[in-house]
Amino acid sequence: MKRRLLLVQLATLAVLPGLAGTAPKPLPAAAIRRRPRPGAKGWPTPAEWDRLRSQVGGRLLKIESPFAACSSESACTALFKDLKNPYYINETPNVTQSLGWANAWKTEPSVYAVAAASAADVAAAVTFAGKHDLRVAVRGGAHSYQGTSNAPDSLLIWTRAMDQIVVHDGFVPHGCATAAVPAVTVGAGVIWMHAYNAVTTERGRYVQGGGCTTVGVAGLISSGGFGSFSKRYGMAAGGLLEAEIVTADGVVRIANACENADLFWALKGGGGGTFGVITRLTLMTHALPTNFGAMIGTVKAKSDDAFRKLVARFVDHYADVLHTEHWGEQTAFSASNELDFTMISQGLDTAGIRAQWKPFFDFISASPEDFAWTNGPIAFAVPAQHWWDPAFIRAHYSWAIASDTRPGAKPGDVWWAGNTGEAGEYLYEYESLWMPASLLAKGERKRLADTLFAASRKWHVSFHFNKGLSGAPADAIARSRTTATNPAALDAFALAIVAATTDGVYPGVPGHEPNATEATACIRGVRAAMDELRAIVPNGGSYVSEASYFDSDWQRQYWGPNYGRLKRIKTTYDPHGLFIVHNGVGCEDWSRDGFTLVTP
Repeated sequence: MKRRLLLVQLATLAVLPGLAGTAPKPLPAAAIRRRPRPGAKGWPTPAEWDRLRSQVGGRLLKIESPFAACSSESACTALFKDLKNPYYINETPNVTQSLGWANAWKTEPSVYAVAAASAADVAAAVTFAGKHDLRVAVRGGAHSYQGTSNAPDSLLIWTRAMDQIVVHDGFVPHGCATAAVPAVTVGAGVIWMHAYNAVTTERGRYVQGGGCTTVGVAGLISSGGFGSFSKRYGMAAGGLLEAEIVTADGVVRIANACENADLFWALKGGGGGTFGVITRLTLMTHALPTNFGAMIGTVKAKSDDAFRKLVARFVDHYADVLHTEHWGEQTAFSASNELDFTMISQGLDTAGIRAQWKPFFDFISASPEDFAWTNGPIAFAVPAQHWWDPAFIRAHYSWAIASDTRPGAKPGDVWWAGNTGEAGEYLYEYESLWMPASLLAKGERKRLADTLFAASRKWHVSFHFNKGLSGAPADAIARSRTTATNPAALDAFALAIVAATTDGVYPGVPGHEPNATEATACIRGVRAAMDELRAIVPNGGSYVSEASYFDSDWQRQYWGPNYGRLKRIKTTYDPHGLFIVHNGVGCEDWSRDGFTLVTP
């Protein structure tokens, strides 16, 4: 660790409440039974809110719904246009990346937000919320399909302004005697695009993060975290070296393998907004491979029988050639008999990419009566240091990105164009399933291919190969095994995702109401397709960040045998349930909205 950073950290610890490594202070003995809402008994008075505003340097914001602007159609149209820009969403505390989920939730603003600029601000907000038994929401990047960074009638702790990034040539976690390793320290408000630019574009190193560049760093680590290159480097949480977190008693703690080790483990995949408010993270960095690259294309089969053959041949090709640390990202199978792939590589040049796909393409070319390309195929590799370099991408692959075009936007604020659909989307249904590598055995491949074909008759099915670590090298598996994520992920070759979403809609806005008939049909189709997959993987588990809101067995699905330990840690650090999120550790003790304690 650089001496200057060490002095800054020591000074910070000196002025913040509590000491790192100490046990949580007991909270008041009275159990929280029902949290107050605005206007109800127990809701803070204006004078009490003013005192909090003073404590946080004026950074207490009163929030209103952005959809109030929809009283004017022109303003409403402009709002929905803004909601396709993830940077607008990142900088706006009253709306989240997803606008809601049919029959489940919709994005609604908190009453107040603390726009935290420091751990001290967070500690003040947490202490205030605990004193008044308030419902709390925690938000960094606001990417949450299940609405966990969103809670009406609450106090929002918004960490977006905590966006500092420090790259270290050598870092030693506080209180440890381990060898220094290259690392990066990021504030809780940092998004991955900015982290990648600081580490990769500017310093020529790699930090394992998310594939979607506008996802918040803290939220991804808390969920385990997968990115395009996880097949090589493992889960993002596996690279966590140290965290700074404010727990429910308002104490700022350092958590690493040597101090608060149980809390440290829980933060690595135990779910965001559950164990406290993360304020800072330090992650290991890696040497860059020479190249990152891609193979992109869509091939259409001209009959159902031809598509069945195409699916079977792809399963064989993936199992024989692509099931390695070199390949991640997605292939999709649809009822229109199209196989669509956007596969991302590391460590291969363009010639190497083409060589690995040649046997599969030869199969397609040999049967022009059965197959036709409708897109691509496109193969390319670029120097890895330029993968997230906005200037380089604009010069060579401008079609791959979208940009923040608002007045005053930073030139580097771009995102992958393929992720635009996720901004401002409204979900009808979303389900996931870990696909075990045993299905790639020669005797099992036909069953897998037949099931994929059957599922694709019901709905669009995608396999995310980087979200499953079978095929990864031993070091990546070992790091990922130290996380709290369901161990099924370690033995899976992919995460199957079946989903249906729309955009331009929000409940209660005339002209933008969700289509109930369409929603019902989509939900039925998604569930039918997933039922086909679950028939061959009955207890596969799913990924906490990309799973159904309606999972009834979410404890086992998301965390498997790790849930009991997570619940004990939750009880230790948050005994009164200040931090409650939907389908998060300990939420079974509370009503769905997080306001009423239902388990004494």
